[in-house]
Amino acid sequence: MTEAEALEKKQQQHKASNGNVLPEAPREDMFDHTYKEKEGPKPPSVIVWRNVFLMTLLHIGAAYGICLVPSASTLTLLWSVLCFVLSALGVTAGAHRLWSHRSYKASLPLKIFLGVANSMAFQNDIYEWARDHRVHHKYSETDADPHNAVRGFFFSHIGWLMVRKHPDVLEKGRKLEVHDLLADKVVMFQKKYYKASVLLMCFFVPMIVPWYLWGESLWVAYFVPALLRYTLVLNATWLVNSAAHMWGNRPYDHHINPRENKFVAFSALGEGFHNYHHTFPFDYATSEFGIKWNITTCFIDTMCFLGLAKDRKRVSHEVVASRIQRTGDGSPRSG
Repeated sequence: MTEAEALEKKQQQHKASNGNVLPEAPREDMFDHTYKEKEGPKPPSVIVWRNVFLMTLLHIGAAYGICLVPSASTLTLLWSVLCFVLSALGVTAGAHRLWSHRSYKASLPLKIFLGVANSMAFQNDIYEWARDHRVHHKYSETDADPHNAVRGFFFSHIGWLMVRKHPDVLEKGRKLEVHDLLADKVVMFQKKYYKASVLLMCFFVPMIVPWYLWGESLWVAYFVPALLRYTLVLNATWLVNSAAHMWGNRPYDHHINPRENKFVAFSALGEGFHNYHHTFPFDYATSEFGIKWNITTCFIDTMCFLGLAKDRKRVSHEVVASRIQRTGDGSPRSG
């Protein structure tokens, strides 16, 4: 083991931001180099026509919502932006950085808020989202990756939701360690009442608030802050799976596909620093540069300031520098 590798291993004991070394728990978000894809022909893709129809209908509705934007009031447009940010945080700060990677700890009130916001995002319940995301990291760009970017932009962006999962995705997902998710009461409560929470938070609340409070028409309120906003959040998240695995530089590890992509970082509230994130998945900021282009990191820092979160895991500058020299592609970083 080289000196740089030893330093990195030491860092991965996950020293918290308060200086305490956190107890090591089994991690399922580090790439598994022992996995080998099965030889022979790939199993045929089985199209789920129900999902194809629903996704098509959703995007047609969103396109119509764009046409209604000029007729929406300023308050409705501001409400739509607020709903976008809240629902995105339910994914980025909640399902992703908190529950998938355990990169910081949240108090019960913050967990409840993130659970509600996650239902507003409607991207599968927290349990399924976090389980599949851990599989994605552990088997990235292989047959066991739910949205394997090697299969092309369309598949990794939306196509993976229109076909049955590859058998390896199902197999690895069943074997994954998820006891922390099963033991989390907020995660299990949301899972139990997920459909009702989605109807309430993703569609009813975004629609009813502008209608009730400032007299927006229900028609505009449904298509703009509900349907259009929902579709934009979906696509912002999907860009992390697609664009951020294809376009951008790789200053931390040129051996992997994930890239640094500022457009994705902007649209997905800081999730576009993907080469860094796949190199150091336990870092709560998902970026070397903290809050820069990173609304989610700013939100988590604010929650820590308010005493609602703690134990943010971070990678030291020395470890980042040694990794850049060892495996980076020599390109400028995103800071």
